[in-house]
Amino acid sequence: MMILGIDTSCDDTSAGVVVDGRSVLSNVVHSQVEIHHPHGGVVPELASREHIKNIMPVVETSLSKAGVRMNDLDGIAVTVGPGLVGALLVGLYYAKGLAYVCDIPLAAVNHMEGHILSIFLEEEIPQFPFIALTVSGGHTSIYHVEAYGQYVQMGQTLDDAAGEAFDKVAKISGLGYPGGVAIERMAVNGSCDRIKFPRAYLEKESLDFSFSGLKTAVALYMKKWRDNQTQQDEITLADIAASFQESVVDVLVDKVMTARRKTGVKSVIMAGGVACNRRLRERLSEAAGTEGVNVYYPRPEYCTDNGAMIAAAGYHRLLRGETAGMSSDVRSKFPIRPSPLP
Repeated sequence: MMILGIDTSCDDTSAGVVVDGRSVLSNVVHSQVEIHHPHGGVVPELASREHIKNIMPVVETSLSKAGVRMNDLDGIAVTVGPGLVGALLVGLYYAKGLAYVCDIPLAAVNHMEGHILSIFLEEEIPQFPFIALTVSGGHTSIYHVEAYGQYVQMGQTLDDAAGEAFDKVAKISGLGYPGGVAIERMAVNGSCDRIKFPRAYLEKESLDFSFSGLKTAVALYMKKWRDNQTQQDEITLADIAASFQESVVDVLVDKVMTARRKTGVKSVIMAGGVACNRRLRERLSEAAGTEGVNVYYPRPEYCTDNGAMIAAAGYHRLLRGETAGMSSDVRSKFPIRPSPLP
């Protein structure tokens, strides 16, 4: 089954063609980083305008690279949430138009399900059940993945997502946007134990996340640091970046491994834009190895927002007969809806 996947959930316009939820024929992404960089973050209205301008050429390029035509497709999958409403509408309305004109089944896909199933675009894949940590600019959650379409959320962020914290701290530090890349690059030359920033573990055994306090702590520290030349001579901006990054990594690794122990699964996956962070991958691999657990990561191009992962998720929805009608709408907040059990 050949599926075209479309994602316009935030600031990347993307489309990919995937066969049977596993084989990627194409994956085209048009980034808006240069548009949003001067603003230090994504501007929703600008994102929507860029999607309108780019969605048609992105889809056409994706089909061309895959070597297929519209009438070769067995289905179209599109992200309907969570995300920026204006951005999501561009993708959904375009996908609806294609599905209607070409008489092709349409699947409405949850963006987070796409991230979870992005691991199945790789050669090495986990066995069910497994724990999935989805960590990105807008979301930080832990899921117990029992099968395709069967997800139990075990924890989620109560305020800022990890990626959002990276972006805000990078902006405060004058490191620019996107924050995750800027912080990681700066942290390489710093010491992660120079500053003891807070770790919000919340209640005992809680699998929820909170990064707003950490963001505030860094902001207050930066203010005092900038006003104290002696302190600037002792502690560098790289030390601050490394110490902040380690605070985030400590909490993410601790909670995902706690979820692993609670469920007793033997595999853990991590997906989403922040999953590209090398320090996070290193620490999670070490923790998993200590417990004899397998850990899996999608390659970087499948961690960030992309149409291929949406096609993979849509394949499984369509395989179960879960089609979307022309009345389907987008949702800015959208918990993953489990599929009916067979």
